[in-house]
This record gives sequence, structure tokens and C-alpha cells, in this order.
Amino acid sequence: MEKIPVTKQGFEALKKELENLKKNERPENLNAIEEARAHGDLSENAEYAAAKDRQGFIEGRIEYKLANIDIIETDKLPKDRAVFGCKVVLENIETGEDVSYQLVGPDESDIGNGRISVTSPLGRAIIGRKPGDELSLQVPGGRRTYELIEIL
Repeated sequence: MEKIPVTKQGFEALKKELENLKKNERPENLNAIEEARAHGDLSENAEYAAAKDRQGFIEGRIEYKLANIDIIETDKLPKDRAVFGCKVVLENIETGEDVSYQLVGPDESDIGNGRISVTSPLGRAIIGRKPGDELSLQVPGGRRTYELIEIL
């Protein structure tokens, strides 16, 4: 199974999510299962089935996340090219507009906050590039070309 890269900040957020799953959602769901059992016949009990499904989701998410994360020490990575965890400034060649992104793992991506996944088309196009490099990619609205202006 492939490891999922995360930054230190992403790992801290994941720890909070897992803590919430363990301390709050898991016990709440166990209570829902017990309550649904109290209603009698489990073979036709939709509440019970939904609660059991939710329990499987919670347990699976906890196990999957813990088993597959790979914390990347971004401060030890090269600074001369775009790598996981770095922030980049791109200029849209056609419009002249600058955009800034941080390259993160898929679980941390949040385009609204300038965090794009290294597995996204744009993220894959940026990785390994140096300031002054042009990158071109196909997007739903057509072809876009950017110049990597700066690595922060």
C-alpha cells in the first residue's frame, strides 16, 4: 500500500482528527449501536445497520490513516527546486496573474487556502521545477501555462 505524504502541520491536524474520532465519534456511535439494539429485531433495524456501517467507517479511517502516513521533514528538503511542502509563486503567462500554493499531500489539500496536492495535475507539473521554468497543463477550461517565479 502506498504511503500518504503529510507535512508536520498535516500530521498535527490528523492527530486531532483521530483523537476526535476516538474520544467523541467512536463512543457516540457505540451508544447509537446499543440504542438501536434495544429496539429489537436487528435484521430489519435500519438504525442498527447505519450505526454499524458508521462504526466500520470510523475504525477503518483510524487504522488506514495510522498505517499509511509518511511525515515528510520539509526543512531537510532541497530549496533550489519545488519539492513537497514548499510554497511556490506561479505567474499565469496569459493573464499575468500571480498565484501562491503550498505543495502538500492529498489529505491536506485545500485550494481555498492555497494548498494543493502533489498528486493533482498542477502539483505534479510543479514538482521538480526551478524558478524561471515554465509548466503547461491541460485543465477543463483549456491549456494553461505558468512560470514558476519563486520558491518560498
